[in-house]
Amino acid sequence: MQYGVKDASFKAAGKEEGIFLLASEFYRQMETMEQAQKIRSMHPKDLEESIDKLSRFLCGWLGGPKRYREKYGSISIPNAHSHLKISIVEQDAWLKCMEEALKIMGYPKDYQAYLMVQLRVPASRCVNADISES
Repeated sequence: MQYGVKDASFKAAGKEEGIFLLASEFYRQMETMEQAQKIRSMHPKDLEESIDKLSRFLCGWLGGPKRYREKYGSISIPNAHSHLKISIVEQDAWLKCMEEALKIMGYPKDYQAYLMVQLRVPASRCVNADISES
């Protein structure tokens, strides 16, 4: 399968159901991973809306229906996170949560590797602080 072409990545993720499970697992990792506690504190106590937003974003980002736009409107990932101090430490914690979630989801290793490369792009665009500022 050639990921990144049309809806191949969306289908490989298990379509909307699989993406929702991935977003849920991602936030479960954030709740339990020690290195992610700072980024967890940037989110509301109740993660229901965060899970909804991430799963809807990923749905469209992976080539499926634009569910985020349908409910929340358009999004600029850096602007949506600009009120938070995010350094490479927080970026790396976010990516680690996603890496673990992808493993638990049992996606093929080549798909996991592909997604991690792709997800580094929006994650890096959110970095807006030096390590000393975060």
